[in-house]
Amino acid sequence: MNRRTRLVPALVVGALALGTAVGTTPAASAAGGRSGDWLEGQLTGGLIHNDVYDFDDYGLTADTAMALTEIGGHRPAVKKVKRALAHHVDSWTTGVDFGSSDIYAGSVAKAVVFAQVAGADPTAFGGVDLVDRLEGRISTADGTTGRLQDQTDGTDYANTLGQAYAVAALSRAGSSAAATATTFLLDQQCDAGFFRLYFADKAAADQTCDGAARSDRAPDTDATAVAVAQLQSVHHPSRVVKSAIADALRWLVRHQKDNGSFGGGPTTSAANTNSTGLAARALARGGKCRAADNATDWVAGLQKKNGAIAYDRKAYRAGISDDTLDQWRRATSQAAPSLQLPGC
Repeated sequence: MNRRTRLVPALVVGALALGTAVGTTPAASAAGGRSGDWLEGQLTGGLIHNDVYDFDDYGLTADTAMALTEIGGHRPAVKKVKRALAHHVDSWTTGVDFGSSDIYAGSVAKAVVFAQVAGADPTAFGGVDLVDRLEGRISTADGTTGRLQDQTDGTDYANTLGQAYAVAALSRAGSSAAATATTFLLDQQCDAGFFRLYFADKAAADQTCDGAARSDRAPDTDATAVAVAQLQSVHHPSRVVKSAIADALRWLVRHQKDNGSFGGGPTTSAANTNSTGLAARALARGGKCRAADNATDWVAGLQKKNGAIAYDRKAYRAGISDDTLDQWRRATSQAAPSLQLPGC
């Protein structure tokens, strides 16, 4: 299994369990409800199972449950997910199934956020203190202080998405590591307002986005939207955090396509519902309602009658097959909550 699948982002709102969002129209609520019902139907024993490659996808399972929490009305399903993920917490966040001592930092960060959203104790989730495990993945070394990092002898896949989850998780947990993690996250924001996806090499003297070569500071919509959302969930944000959020929201508005959609990063620059759904939700919580509504309208146009949301127009026309089901699940889990925008 490719470990990168563990790091696919899902947005969680600061209020944690919202149910039906404030300001949601009946039509939007119905659309979100259809997507929620379809997503719940993808669960088997509380988990999303990938039939093509025959493995339980814990990261996508968490994304699905957090989407169901935002949509509302799926508490029994979320409880099943909570029990299933707690039972498999080490398989999700470490290399124990592969006989290694690796710890996947991005997965740990998402696991803490999931536990908080689902109403579980992240310090005793499946018998594991996930907050302590996450704190152990925050660098204290000179030059990389606050940086999220895998425990591994191989490639370190930690990136801005995981860093954003770590900031929200540690802040909610009242961890002393939250401050340095936040500072490092803000360092990944370029002066233009966007966040890059990948960190600098650990040996680099300058760990900031603006200090990197042009090729190493490409704008990334998903990273920007997820960073905004997680920073929006921080209790009592500082003036610096508020300024970073405002700059990122302005960048998102400026880079929205005329039809309301968004592309992702350099390899996913074409319009897609994953990026558009994430951006819509961040914009709505930031009070950018016109941009958020336009994004939501574009997402709604790619929703099937059964509630599933296509990644893009090509996928919508092709429909759902065994080989493409995974893409539909990911797109729906990220985009569906945008159909019930809070605050707009």
